[in-house]
Amino acid sequence: MIRKKHTLPRADDAGNTPMMRQYLRHREEHPDAVLFFRMGDFYEMFYDDAELAADALGITLTARSKDKGASKVPMAGVPVKSAPGYIRRLLSAGHKVAVCEQVQDPNEASGLVDREVVQVVTPGTYVDEDTLDSSRALHLVAVVPGESGVGLAWVDVSTGRFYAEDVADVHHAEAALLRVAPSECVYPEGINVAEDSALSALVANFPDCSLTPFGEWHFDRATARERLLGHFGTRTLEGFGCEDLSEAMGAAGALIHYLRETQRQALPHIAQLVPASSAGRLHLDAATHRALDLIEVARTGERRGSILDILDRTRTAMGARLLREWLGAPLTEKDAILRRQRAVATLVEGRETRERLSDAAREIRDIERLVSRLPLGRINGRDLKALEKSLAAIPALITELSSMETPLLVGVRERLETPSLPEIAATIAAAIVDEPPMTIKEGGVIRDGYDATLDEFRVTSREGVDWIARFQEEEATRTGIANLKVGYNRVFGYYIEVTNSNREKIPEEYTRKQTLKNAERFITETLKQQENRVLGAKERAETLEFELFNSLRTTVQGELIALQQAAEAIGELDAVVSLATIAAEEGYVAPELVDEPVLEVTDGKHPVLSSRDWLQGEFVPNDVHIGGGHGTLAVITGPNMAGKSTYIRQAAITVILAQIGSFVPAASARVGIADRVFTRVGAADELSRGQSTFMVEMTETANILNNATERSVVILDEVGRGTSTLDGISLAWAIGEHLIRDNKSRTLFATHYHELTELADRFEGSVSNLNVAVREWKDEIVFLHKIVPGATDKAYGIHVARLAGIPTSVLERAKTILSYLEEEHLHGKTSPSAITPTDMEVDDSEVQLELFRPPNEELLRRLREVEVDATTPLEALQILAELKRML
Repeated sequence: MIRKKHTLPRADDAGNTPMMRQYLRHREEHPDAVLFFRMGDFYEMFYDDAELAADALGITLTARSKDKGASKVPMAGVPVKSAPGYIRRLLSAGHKVAVCEQVQDPNEASGLVDREVVQVVTPGTYVDEDTLDSSRALHLVAVVPGESGVGLAWVDVSTGRFYAEDVADVHHAEAALLRVAPSECVYPEGINVAEDSALSALVANFPDCSLTPFGEWHFDRATARERLLGHFGTRTLEGFGCEDLSEAMGAAGALIHYLRETQRQALPHIAQLVPASSAGRLHLDAATHRALDLIEVARTGERRGSILDILDRTRTAMGARLLREWLGAPLTEKDAILRRQRAVATLVEGRETRERLSDAAREIRDIERLVSRLPLGRINGRDLKALEKSLAAIPALITELSSMETPLLVGVRERLETPSLPEIAATIAAAIVDEPPMTIKEGGVIRDGYDATLDEFRVTSREGVDWIARFQEEEATRTGIANLKVGYNRVFGYYIEVTNSNREKIPEEYTRKQTLKNAERFITETLKQQENRVLGAKERAETLEFELFNSLRTTVQGELIALQQAAEAIGELDAVVSLATIAAEEGYVAPELVDEPVLEVTDGKHPVLSSRDWLQGEFVPNDVHIGGGHGTLAVITGPNMAGKSTYIRQAAITVILAQIGSFVPAASARVGIADRVFTRVGAADELSRGQSTFMVEMTETANILNNATERSVVILDEVGRGTSTLDGISLAWAIGEHLIRDNKSRTLFATHYHELTELADRFEGSVSNLNVAVREWKDEIVFLHKIVPGATDKAYGIHVARLAGIPTSVLERAKTILSYLEEEHLHGKTSPSAITPTDMEVDDSEVQLELFRPPNEELLRRLREVEVDATTPLEALQILAELKRML
């Protein structure tokens, strides 16, 4: 954040008021944040902070004088109760917010109230229950480029999940960051983001991610390790399996220090550091995420219509976040995949059990985030009540799981059978009222009967209220003032109010306290004594109740680990129930997982386009046979809109679904476990990175050719279309050859370059030709959306143009030009501009051009007739002249 307009005075400047000196001291300590300075019921901002906030938040900019005759200081404020929304907007605009609170009771202060910055809010640390997306993690990540690779660490402050990973290169770093989807990234200051490949990839894929430079010394491995040991209270990190981390150690330690600086408190809910590994994960790069619409639809940026949107039938926030994580990081280890798949299969078969589990999960709130708020001191009575009700639903889950022997489901049940969980629920139920208020300092949270002393205070307070009612009735009778009333406010306490019309009836023992327009207020010694008794009891009750609540919170926090483990188990169960539900609803099947690099699918479908929510008409299923005896590369030809892109996408999605443990949309499937899925689909400029459409296309293709292996799955759509025809065909041909000879990946290549179908002849057994079936009727075509063996030699581009609404005159002109171009083989003397309207009578039969067809067959025929040994020099000159005329 840049502030240039105002030069702030020094905090120790004697010309400032004590309050402004206090403000400036905190402002100097946090120069890169907007300071929210608590003054009563408002957070106030001054100088550039005020002007920035007024502009960003649309609030009124005012001013206050530093002293009489001095220049005015810009000032703006927001109500404390509305602050979360304003903070969120500032974070979205790329700013940090330092929250400076009153840490002293104003009634106890002798002069200026003490204030301290209690939290620095950043995009990766702002845990606001009202605005936080429950279906996705809130990740703060640290990236450390090193000599041997890239160190990554990430933490979700809202749940306490903390991970670290050493990755070998920028491609693996990009894939890991795509899984993490960070809101904020901390990196060593001094690094040029534009020149660092990992950070520049992060910027490209997550433009809304806030980048925060942090002191380089915080990333030092030795320093970071000591910080981690101090945080966890251990002598080694071997218990977490993290002692061998290299660059990631520095990233993890830096994150802990950054959180300490911003949160200003211990973080016991971050109880372990988990070593992450890309080794057992399917590598999915940014291009693949975009092309397949895995988490969100690339075109709209919305979740609706994505693969996640279709799969997600979860009932809990924990399950929704975990399913998202699974889809972003499929597995590559067969046993791990089968562990999930068998759990899904069990729940597909047990419909009634699945439905009862789903119904029970509806009652469960976000336990993971609820319990993480305990040590942060941000939990209230309603939160504890929600936790109680969530824990009360666990026995129903245990009952449904008791007869199941699938390892994953057995593991879930065992984690839920922790004895302390029902004890926590019972403790909360005994302490907290059924409908607690939002606040915890104004009473009404703890049940009657929970604490005897509290009950005594409450009885005294209630009796006092009853006494007040009787006192009002007695005084009205005694004085003859029928409309006399006893009221209360925080300024004057209890008072007797008498209207001016009854002024002459006021007794002498009434002491005037306040004069109003139409009435006067009085007190008596008796009323004052009762006030002290009632208010004293009320204040003592509220104080004791707050202490009891904090004691209860501490008790629940003592079971933090058990609660976090239960939340993880519920999330895992919810995720597999979701996969089982969609499988049962849509008729998915369990894929056979094999080590052989094959992909054999019968009647496969696209999970989105074939779903009940999105299906328009009838979806035509198709088979896929690639790898094994079917060759490693399939060339798919056919017209636009016929279904080539859908076909290759659904093949890649089938592999991904199979490797998250899901069933797949098909009649049957045999899937060889892939190490990576690559896509090169669509066209898009990346102007911010100085890359044209064709440059993006070639960059993504280069990534495939340099990194795809025999175990990879590759889908290519119209590679080479971003340049001239001959350049494009040549590149597409060479790319196909490389994939066949060198990569040997399972590849589906959709193209309009029909010349590529000749690869099947040149690489017999390695290449198969497929095409999209089309039926022609007179001048019309019907797309059958069925993939059949063989090649096609027609593109039907003009037919598709007609469907798009291109004017008839343009279509007819295009037919004529096409006819001439085909007749001349792109090398004739006639150019499109030379074709006249009268030429439209020509036969427009379509002859497919070939890449390697000679430019002039008649010329070649004449050359073959020449007998070189029997030709004289003069005849040779005559033949050469003849051949030249034929060109």
